[in-house]
Amino acid sequence: MINDKELVQEDTIDLGAARRGELNETFLSAFGNAIKLMLSWTFGNNVFFPKQIKGTEREVQSFMKALQSERDYMKTYTRLGLNNPRTYDNKYKLDTAVKDFETTTKLKWPFK
Repeated sequence: MINDKELVQEDTIDLGAARRGELNETFLSAFGNAIKLMLSWTFGNNVFFPKQIKGTEREVQSFMKALQSERDYMKTYTRLGLNNPRTYDNKYKLDTAVKDFETTTKLKWPFK
């Protein structure tokens, strides 16, 4: 059995855990916290960004697309507000990217 430290390490995110049946609450909590810190990094904060993201090419691509879409939506929302058409457009792109990520990896995106 694989322990929790092997699933999410400080410098690695493993997107293949669900595919291998290795999910548990500790993994999901650490995964959500890692994404939160990565989003902080995209906004210029000096925080954690993993050295490695493990998974199939499709899993990694869908993860990066969802992360980028989350960032784009947050930037548009804070700059233009909720009622702006660009914010709606970015929310749609985010929802599409998250659905693709969840379908591809069988992991739930930790933000709604």
